[in-house]
Amino acid sequence: MPAGYSRRPRLDKLGVKPGMRVAVLGLADAGFQRELRTRTPDVSEGRVRPGSDLVFLALETPARLARLSALQRAIRPDGAIWVLWPRGRKQLAENMVRDAALERGLVDIKVAAFSETLSALKLVIPVARRPSKDRRPA
Repeated sequence: MPAGYSRRPRLDKLGVKPGMRVAVLGLADAGFQRELRTRTPDVSEGRVRPGSDLVFLALETPARLARLSALQRAIRPDGAIWVLWPRGRKQLAENMVRDAALERGLVDIKVAAFSETLSALKLVIPVARRPSKDRRPA
């Protein structure tokens, strides 16, 4: 059952579509891995392949937010990075993730309850910085 108040399946809430290239970093959750593989066989664990559509980055400390720069270069221009962190801890909070993303040129577009214990913030490359072929008319 998905966490939070949403009744939508977790993968739908997180935007995982069939055939996407997905990377999972720092998240030891076999159930989520199985869940992902029902939607796409293209899942890597512990590393990001260039051209990834989605990256799930689980963190315990703010120091690991420095990885956002490298991950930004690995995702597709229209891809996203979901940063996951433990709920209710002062060491790492939503505003810290958002601030680190903004410092690296990423913007947040969605917050979600990933699980009963993890919160998630979706980060993307701003449309104005994407190659023109990825821009959509208003």
